[in-house]
Amino acid sequence: MEGSVCYGKAMSEYKPTIGLEVHAELNTRTKMFCDCKNDPDPSALLGAGVKHPNVNVCPVCLGHPGALPVADKQAVEAVVKVGLAIGAKINAQSKFDRKNYFYPDLPKGYQISQYDAPIVQGGELMEVAITRIHLEEDAGKLMHAPDGKSTLVDFNRAGVPLMELVTEPCIKSAEEAVRFMKELQLLLRYLGVSDADLERGQMRADANVSISSDPEKLGTRAEIKNLNSFRAVADAITYEITRQAGILEQGEKVHQETRGWDEAKKKTVSQRSKEEAHDYRYFPEPDLSPFAPAEIFDLEDMRRHLPELPRAKQARFEKEFGLSEKQAGMLVETKELAEFFEEALSELAERDKGQATGDKMKSEHLLFNYLTSDLVGLLNESGSTIQDSRVNPEHLAHLVDLIADGKIMSRQAKDILEKMVTTGEDPEDIMKNEGLETVSDESELDAAVKIVLEENPAAVADYKKGKTASMQFLIGKAMTKLNGRGNPERLREILTNLFK
Repeated sequence: MEGSVCYGKAMSEYKPTIGLEVHAELNTRTKMFCDCKNDPDPSALLGAGVKHPNVNVCPVCLGHPGALPVADKQAVEAVVKVGLAIGAKINAQSKFDRKNYFYPDLPKGYQISQYDAPIVQGGELMEVAITRIHLEEDAGKLMHAPDGKSTLVDFNRAGVPLMELVTEPCIKSAEEAVRFMKELQLLLRYLGVSDADLERGQMRADANVSISSDPEKLGTRAEIKNLNSFRAVADAITYEITRQAGILEQGEKVHQETRGWDEAKKKTVSQRSKEEAHDYRYFPEPDLSPFAPAEIFDLEDMRRHLPELPRAKQARFEKEFGLSEKQAGMLVETKELAEFFEEALSELAERDKGQATGDKMKSEHLLFNYLTSDLVGLLNESGSTIQDSRVNPEHLAHLVDLIADGKIMSRQAKDILEKMVTTGEDPEDIMKNEGLETVSDESELDAAVKIVLEENPAAVADYKKGKTASMQFLIGKAMTKLNGRGNPERLREILTNLFK
């Protein structure tokens, strides 16, 4: 029964099998088969946020008769890099093919893609086996009028290089599918081949979902098209598993079909049955010659010069800097955050020379906390990111130096960092200009303590009777007298000596 929900024991009897087809737009200067700028959503001509359709177009990407394509070497190189990063085979021979179908956003009436000779085969990411990675061109973008009476087509995106990665049907849950996509997004960003921003349409996925009560057999699959957020991937797969289980529980059969995800109704909807599926009539692209990647690129040299990949960086952060798996993972999840941390840490290296290992670890953990909690928190509040932050790694390291040297306490550090986010100033300049340096003058500390003792005789008496909590009360009062700039440990020492 369409959309029925299955509850109870029966649900656990069905084992899901999921395969993903993930598309990612590549960061190239030009489109896949022409010299048009690779900028699907240009706004510079009319100002930020203003759309300008159909400016990055030419006879090639518009499919004019007689216009001949030329493959973008940068796009091919990007796919080879991804293949090397996941330990895949780079095929000795590859070629482009025509995938024939009609749709209004496809200007040529066919798409140049790859069929039986992709650039990359095999490989693995997060223990998920990869079938292949191939290159193709993206389609244009349809814009439907609110009244439903007309549709406009923007061809800025038509011809943009699109990498498609296909997994084996070996993913077992919606959660695993999302984890895989997040890891792939991270890998693409570390390699610098794609921003893979789902919100901007730079990455999207199709999910093939089936369930079966027999672990040795696959069920009948449904393909869910164009999932454009991690939430949509999770919700659509979860819904589809439940929908198919409901059908089987009714004693009916699941039909192979293509489905879409209705975000508003939170359900998958049928788009096309197997019987209506297109015959794409693939054949070799006559205007592009087959090519041998190993003859174009030095594969071994490319392999040696791959950047440090996310999980290798995480392992190194744990080993070298004493971070926990969770802490290192938090940094690595954002490439720019990991780079910021390491740059700031290099600024602390000189200070840490000759220090005990424990003191070095303390600096590293202090830096981690002020970066991931305080700085990132302030940036989130202002709608900024670490990439456009006015606080640079050197200044954050300097702030940690001031804390470690006892020149400022936590309260002053937070106030200084807040101003750094706004002005980009050096923390020591702010400390001096705002008078935030920790009071280190013994006479000033002694004077503050003397006043506190005179004003709080009851607390003094309580402490002498053995109520140790009174000590913290008196320290707090002294800190108030010093406008929060006193060193609590030094104040404790002074009070302790006076009570002897």
